[in-house]
Amino acid sequence: MFPEYRELISRLKGHDIHFTRLFDKHNDLDQRIKNMEAQIQPSTQPEIETLKKEKLLLKDQLYVILKKANEKGA
Repeated sequence: MFPEYRELISRLKGHDIHFTRLFDKHNDLDQRIKNMEAQIQPSTQPEIETLKKEKLLLKDQLYVILKKANEKGA
């Protein structure tokens, strides 16, 4: 996710608790979705779609933070 911001992500994860929480939640959702799609974890298609939407919202929030931090030279 966001390879162009890899270094900035590392810095933010060490200094921004809010960013770290969002980032970790995004990764947790990503793994849950993968497990559901692989039928490792029971689910329904509507559940998967709901989680995908939540994951996308988190990704959008992370991107906003990354753009602002990049503009500030964080």
